[in-house]
Amino acid sequence: MQFVGKILGFILGYKFFGGFFGGLLGLIIGHWGDKKLYELGSVSSSIFGKGLTRQSLFMQTTFAVLGHISKAKGRVTEDDIQLARNLMASMKLDANQQQLAQKAFTLGKDTEFPLRKVIQEFREACGQRNDLLRFFVEVQMQAALQDGSLDQKEQKILFTIAEILGMSRIQFEQMLAMVAAAQQFRSGYYQQRAYQQGHYQQSQSSNGPTLEDAYKVLGVAASDEQNTVKRAYRKLMNEHHPDKLVAKGLPPEMMEVAKEKAQQIQAAYDLICKTKGWK
Repeated sequence: MQFVGKILGFILGYKFFGGFFGGLLGLIIGHWGDKKLYELGSVSSSIFGKGLTRQSLFMQTTFAVLGHISKAKGRVTEDDIQLARNLMASMKLDANQQQLAQKAFTLGKDTEFPLRKVIQEFREACGQRNDLLRFFVEVQMQAALQDGSLDQKEQKILFTIAEILGMSRIQFEQMLAMVAAAQQFRSGYYQQRAYQQGHYQQSQSSNGPTLEDAYKVLGVAASDEQNTVKRAYRKLMNEHHPDKLVAKGLPPEMMEVAKEKAQQIQAAYDLICKTKGWK
């Protein structure tokens, strides 16, 4: 309930500071209070325990879902384990955080892992902040695409997560296409999204990211005007601003992941502008 401070602030401001404009001042103060209470408040999880910070819950949920997706293919491979280790390394987790991440990854591998309950609790803990929830889904999609393919079981898990977090099938498909295209701006290889026996297949190319990839990253069409493309770019950059995400519950250790995503968006926009001759 992140609106209680706003309501109380408006009422008190209206009463003690002189009418409507006093109420607006109280509303602003109440909004600041709600924000601070959200940042400092603790959350609980039936899986990871009570009295957690949102950052800790985000981190543990991330690694648990990584473990669950890895197990979906039948068995967890050394590549899956190395992917989790690489993420831990990029986050520069200390010994205690690594232990929590490893424990969460192991929990996720369990055949009885309650995915729906974990994600529902995660959504509630995040206060349904859409940009933070979308970033969580993007992290999972990016991890699942690391091996160059996405089988039906992995895709089903990802959609289940997205659906619980409030996304439609169309939104999910669009995000998946955006994340797959963004990989080109990170790794320099070209992924072609194609359905072959229920799989996403990847083809290699030395040409690097294409203009089509850039449009997919921004979620726009080649026929869109400059203002439309610019609005999409600015919206995505705002949603992926590392400092804003951290304030809403993203672990500070994941700022580099957010920065990399922002760099991918920037690179895609720059490619479009350069090709179109836009300034």
